[in-house]
Amino acid sequence: MSNWIKEAVPRPLLIGPDSESEQWVTAVAADAGAPFVVLEKTRRGDRDVEVSIPEVGKWRDRTPVLVDDIISTARTMIEMVGRVRAAGLKAPVCIGNHAVFADNAYVELKQAGAGEIATCNTIGHDSNRIDVSGLIASAVRRVLPI
Repeated sequence: MSNWIKEAVPRPLLIGPDSESEQWVTAVAADAGAPFVVLEKTRRGDRDVEVSIPEVGKWRDRTPVLVDDIISTARTMIEMVGRVRAAGLKAPVCIGNHAVFADNAYVELKQAGAGEIATCNTIGHDSNRIDVSGLIASAVRRVLPI
């Protein structure tokens, strides 16, 4: 993920949706050589999510990169896109490890204002941009020596 960000996103600012994401957003940001912020999320149901964004004015020259593990209903991403845009930042790049995209979630995320949507190829989808097959193959070889 960090390699793709380094190659594809100019001046990234990584943004995680909640405290749960902080550990991996921190790692990806460090590897990509980028700053990061973590939002606060309140989830009241699968389709009822609210996030609050800290002051991000100093990052206006950066490209926001919203990072989440699974994009299913896309409600968290859609809410983050809205907050980032309302804060005056550029259209964000939305990245997910797993592209579930239930129902019409992919279209709704695009319509919400995502600049680009990129996912890992753990689940086949048109948004797959990040190839993790080598990482998965290496892990399988360690567990199941051939």
